[in-house]
Amino acid sequence: MRFCILMGSIRMNGNTAELVKPFAAELERSGSEVSYITLADKNIKNCTGCCKCQHVEGSYGCVQEDDATDIIEEMIKSDCIVLATPIYSWYCTAPMKALLDRHYGLNKFYGKATGSLWVGKKLAILATHGYEKRYATEPFEEGIKRLCEHSRLKYLGMHTAKNEKGIRSFQTEEVIKGAIDFARTLLYNAI
Repeated sequence: MRFCILMGSIRMNGNTAELVKPFAAELERSGSEVSYITLADKNIKNCTGCCKCQHVEGSYGCVQEDDATDIIEEMIKSDCIVLATPIYSWYCTAPMKALLDRHYGLNKFYGKATGSLWVGKKLAILATHGYEKRYATEPFEEGIKRLCEHSRLKYLGMHTAKNEKGIRSFQTEEVIKGAIDFARTLLYNAI
């Protein structure tokens, strides 16, 4: 199995990175290949809505020259994409949102090109938040579910942990076990 973890946090060693550690370690222990891509240090331009990608058959086709193309190629090579993000203002961080908007070239629904470059891929969310889980994460999860439905991806679910005491909140036995269990769930369901 190939997993692509997209780290959306602006803080490379913050709460979300701490939650990802046991999760990624469990995936690697299973023998899976794990690609961990931080987005905050990448140049990811906003989608311009030019639609040129919609006329490029068989490849991503975005005309912008930035890091998004390499990230998208890594996503295409993966079996399961994991969106790891803190929830800010009921949604993911700006770097992740910019990348999600750039998914447009993966679906060839609106031009001369046809098909999808990622149909059938699996997608999951690993999130940290401050408010109670449902209140904090529901808007983002709903948006991702709709993206999966539209793109014909298989949504495998979400695992979250609440920030109550800073980074220590993500180092408890309960949180570590939850991250490991979620990794095992994805391994079982990503086949």
